[in-house]
Amino acid sequence: QVQLVESGGGLVQAGDSLRLSCAASRRTFSDHAMGWFRQAPGKEREFVAAISWKGSSTWYGDSVKGRFTISRDNAKNTVYLQMNNLKPEDTAIYSCASAAMWTSPYAPSEYDYWGQGTQVTVSA
Repeated sequence: QVQLVESGGGLVQAGDSLRLSCAASRRTFSDHAMGWFRQAPGKEREFVAAISWKGSSTWYGDSVKGRFTISRDNAKNTVYLQMNNLKPEDTAIYSCASAAMWTSPYAPSEYDYWGQGTQVTVSA
């Protein structure tokens, strides 16, 4: 069992930055690829970013490319999402997820464990 706990969400203004963290309970965290997804009210879950288990490869959703950066620290069992130049349309609940193995980083169904999520609200 893997427990994932997100933190770092909050209320910010457009143009501000936030850094989300996702702490994993499992010592084999470094064997898992990690992803961030978000879901806004009334919308489907959206892929945000993913990172391979070593951190050598990253993937981003089109809407966040150039603004968000995913990274990981395997020594701390933590994955981060640095969000810059936030926009009101980035408002959502952000959740991290882990995958022991995947065929694609983009689909939620590829992930085994999920955190509860952290709210990010961006005001205009």
